[in-house]
Amino acid sequence: MSDNQADLIVHARWIAPVAQDKAPSAEVLENHALVVRDGQIIDLLPGALADEKWQAATVTRLDSHLLIPGLINAHTHAAMNLLRGIADDLPLMTWLEKHIWPAEGQFVSEQFVFDGTRLAAAEMIRSGTTCFADQYFFPASAARATVEAGLRASLFCPILDFPTPMGAGPEDYLRLATDAMDEWRHDPRIQIGFGPHAPYTVSDGPLQKVLTLAEELDVPMMMHVHETAGEIQMAVGNTGERPLTRLKNLGLLSPRLLAVHMTQLTEDEIALVAQTGTQVVHCPESNLKLASGFAPVEKLRKAGINVALGTDGAASNNDLDMIGEARTAAFLGKGVSLQADALPASEILQMATLNGARALGRDDQLGSLEIGKQADMVAVDLNRLETQPVYDPVAQLIYAASRDQVTHTWVGGRCLMDNRTLTTLNEAVILKNAQQWQEKIAGADRD
Repeated sequence: MSDNQADLIVHARWIAPVAQDKAPSAEVLENHALVVRDGQIIDLLPGALADEKWQAATVTRLDSHLLIPGLINAHTHAAMNLLRGIADDLPLMTWLEKHIWPAEGQFVSEQFVFDGTRLAAAEMIRSGTTCFADQYFFPASAARATVEAGLRASLFCPILDFPTPMGAGPEDYLRLATDAMDEWRHDPRIQIGFGPHAPYTVSDGPLQKVLTLAEELDVPMMMHVHETAGEIQMAVGNTGERPLTRLKNLGLLSPRLLAVHMTQLTEDEIALVAQTGTQVVHCPESNLKLASGFAPVEKLRKAGINVALGTDGAASNNDLDMIGEARTAAFLGKGVSLQADALPASEILQMATLNGARALGRDDQLGSLEIGKQADMVAVDLNRLETQPVYDPVAQLIYAASRDQVTHTWVGGRCLMDNRTLTTLNEAVILKNAQQWQEKIAGADRD
């Protein structure tokens, strides 16, 4: 290939690079082009110069679009798309213990996880997500569905004290996790980590084993932490200490840990999270739907804590729409802090992209549109009645656009959706499969 030959050139009306070495409010580039070769970004320059400097097999011109880094959903349970709407309008523990865990006990299998993850992958591609962090059973099955779709994933194998369809207890789960790491270690799209479910479902011994293995294997951990006030009260009543204190004493608080939800935090705990470099994943819509509480995101941000954005699973959200999640996060952050200037649109876009990559330890390759990074990117058409006129394209994305305005999704320069048409997945097959699962689950007697 000659020096001026590329695989793909994308011209866009606006490009928001979300560059690592610049503030989130860094300027949006107008009438620029992004150049891709071998899956990587090799140039980012004015469109007219791109036409002079580069030739490419594919040239895409998006004259009314905003091009952004691929969205990174930093916490979900992808296969739970097959349980969307199964138990709505309930508090967390009732939802879990009376509905979700029994349904999972009856139906979860490797095939369930593959089919549910494939359904989720289609939804994520259509809404601009290119990488997701998943905490669910049978991670190897989720990996296969992810690779078929062309997405990237960080898959956190659940660890619990009790039996599930995946195994009899912690030893089985740890073995399954390490087996998945061995199976997928050569695929750059897939990262496998450990996902101890929550402080109230995992005892000290397994948590210590998780920490030892995570450090030996240099992989991340994900855990639901301080999700509800009831969780805190239960922990204090049983042990005399709050869950974060226990995790600190066990050595789990570190940049390796993605602490999900974090709605119940004291000022001292915020300082502890900052001091230890623990990552926080904010899931505002799930927290709102389950009435779990409000993460103090503006305080976390001001403390220097990296906060990423996730949707949680479709059984408690009920979608995997990161654009909608971003809007909710922006509004909720302002309302909780009583500061209209809290969490501006540019900060929210960074939470949904680069901060997610940082939390997963993948920001050397993902999260921003910069030369040398993977060409994971999304085009959003702002030439719609609902998003006109455009004074600030990033603000328009966060405050006015919908996921239906995502027209193109690329991962490593490969187009997974071309003008709203999926290119790697068969939509009709996935819909039929989802309907078959719905009939099977709805027809079962779960009482």
